[in-house]
Formats: sequence, C-alpha cells, structure tokens
Amino acid sequence: MNFLVVFNNDATVLGFLITMLTLIFVLEKSNNKYCKIFFKYVPALLLCYFLPSIFNSLGVISGEKSNLYFIASRYLLPASLVLLTLSIDLKKIINLGPKAIIMFLTGTFGILIGGPLSLLFVTHFFPSMIPINSDDLWRGLSTVAGSWIGGGANQAAMKEMFNVNDTIFSSMITVDVIVANIWMGFLLYGAGINMKMDKWLKADSSAIEALKNKLIKFKSENQKIPNFTDYMIILSIAFGITGFAHACADIIAPYIQDNFSFLSKFSLTSKFFWLIVIATTGGLLLSFTKFRKYEGVGASTIGSIFLYILVATIGMKMNALAILDSPGVFLLGAIWMLIHVLLLLLVAKIIRAPFFFVAVGSQANVGGAASAPVVASAFHPSLAPVGVLLAVLGYALGTYAAWLCGILMQLAS
Repeated sequence: MNFLVVFNNDATVLGFLITMLTLIFVLEKSNNKYCKIFFKYVPALLLCYFLPSIFNSLGVISGEKSNLYFIASRYLLPASLVLLTLSIDLKKIINLGPKAIIMFLTGTFGILIGGPLSLLFVTHFFPSMIPINSDDLWRGLSTVAGSWIGGGANQAAMKEMFNVNDTIFSSMITVDVIVANIWMGFLLYGAGINMKMDKWLKADSSAIEALKNKLIKFKSENQKIPNFTDYMIILSIAFGITGFAHACADIIAPYIQDNFSFLSKFSLTSKFFWLIVIATTGGLLLSFTKFRKYEGVGASTIGSIFLYILVATIGMKMNALAILDSPGVFLLGAIWMLIHVLLLLLVAKIIRAPFFFVAVGSQANVGGAASAPVVASAFHPSLAPVGVLLAVLGYALGTYAAWLCGILMQLAS
C-alpha cells in the first residue's frame, strides 16, 4: 500500500538516506535532554535500519525499484570489511573460544526443526489462514530455510531442487525478508543493551571486552590527524582490495561452475561468496603489515560509514505493510523464527554464552554475510569479522540443512 512515491531517482534516494543517517547521529550526540532520554532506550543503529523501512512502507522511497542495496552490498560492504579487519587481532578472535560455533550451530538447528514444527502448528490450528495447497507450501518454505541457514545462493538451490513455482517463490521471499528483518531489528536493539542481556544469561564476556579494549587502545596509541594522502590511501586499500575481490570472483565462480559444479552445494559457485571471502581475507592479511597503522587515522570510522549506508539500504527493502497480504504465511514465519530464538536463548543460558554470540550466531544463519557483520559491528566495529567468518560457515551448511528441513516439512504436511 503506497501513499505517495516521492523519490524514484537513486541519486536522490542516496542523498535522502545519508541526510537521514546524519540527522540520527547529530541528534544522538546532542545535549538536548529529550534526545538523551530517547537514545538511552533506542539505539541509533536501530533507527538507521527501521526509518528507511517506514519510508519504504509509506511509499516515500522504493526498495523494490532501487539498486542501492545491490551497490552497497557489492561495493561498500566488502570495502567496509577490509577497513574493519585492518586492525583486527586474529589470535584474539580465535581466543573467543568455541561458544561462537556452538551458538551458530544452535541457530542452524533452530531453523531446521522450526520449519516443520511451525508448519504443523499453523496447518493444524489455523488451516484456513493459508490459501496455498500443502504441496506448494512446503516446497516454498524450503526456500526460506535455504535463505535463513545459508543465503541467496542456498535459497536459489532449494527453488530448483524442489521445483518451486515463481508465484509461491515470490510470496516466500516477502516472508523471508520481513520476518528476518524484524528479528534483525530486535538484535540491533539487543546490542544496545548487551550488558543487561549478559547479566541475565550469566555470561562471561571478558574475552569480547578484552578484544574491544585492545583495539580501542591500539587506535588511541596510533591516532593522528589525517591528511588528504591518508584518506586516499585508506580508500585505495578499501576499494583496491574490493576491486581485486570482484576480479577474482568473476574468474573463480564460473570456473568452479564449469568444472566442479557439484561444489554449488557449498555456494562455491556464488560470486558474492567469493567476493566476501576474498575481501575479508585481504583485510586480515593487511592486519599483519604496516598498513594496520591506518586505523589510527580513521580506517574503521570510514568502514563504519559504509556499513551504516548498507544498513539503511537493507532497511529500505522491508515493507511491513506486506504482512497484510498473507497473514497466515507470516504467522508461520514468525513462529518459525520464535522457535529459532527460544532455542538460542535456552542454549546460551545453559552454556552462559554472551549475547554477542547469540546475536551473531543467529544473524550468520538468517542474514548471511550481508548482515551478520552489521550485527557484530553493533557491539563494536572490530568484531565485524566474527560475523563474516560464521556467515561463511552458514554458506557451507545451508544447502544440506535446508534440504533436510524441506524433507521434514514434506513429512509434516
């Protein structure tokens, strides 16, 4: 339901989004008492995400017609990952321990069992709410499982594997985007109150805090006033490696597709997969060189700006009003996500895992490489690589787990 489409030109929309982001951060730093009270409870990052979705729902901007998300995810995201990993301490990330993997796998299992359980619940108690025959329904839902465990490549694989028709697929994409993005909003809010969440989980987050503090100390010790040349070097690092990653992805993905097509099960034929992996690897390799010192002149700050623009374009893709078109399918998706969330919180409570691992473990499944680093960086920019590493693991597991989920949903229907 669109009230008025105001901005259709992507250049205009980009200007609108950046102005909106600027206003949010200006108000967050304002000394106004009302602003201080407001931002005490509502994280700025959450607004960067949800305000574009509201404007999209109202028809002020159009996430469907815009190419900004594609540009941000293909150019700004890899550039951001390069700059955010430039000062990372890989050894410290490894020292975060096994809880990150445990929470990630818990998230995967939650999606795996959540699909058939939610399907059983809705079709049993609210059969009239979903006007889709059972055979088409479970096939369509398998594509949601592919997206929520791996990503777009795994979703496409499920579409082909289970012969999902285009009409059903379109509906499932809408469910996927809206339910996943609403949950991402909760995660961004949780990042703002992570100390309270850790206290409730009785978690020891000292390793995460140690990593954050070490990187903050490194930045302060190497800080200097940047000049024009410094900025140019930072941008050349970011976009030079991004360009290199694109060039390699354009060669590697088609080569694997032509010669080792069976590896498509691991998303190794996806150009986006290789783009993210190579860009992140490039940043990690440079963290062992003298280029690491450019953190002191604002490398991660520029990386964060790129990431916030990506956040706004992700939010722009969500149209909350679309829920009104298929309430039954959205109810099913919401219950499915709730099972995933409750299982994560239960396991986190048992093993006393920090909320950071809950959030990143979930988003590495549900959001993949495009949004897992966004949630990770909401805790601290230096933690973005943790989200990327787990998202890559999601790509590998996605096709297998989604296929099994599809079979279980077939049995449930």
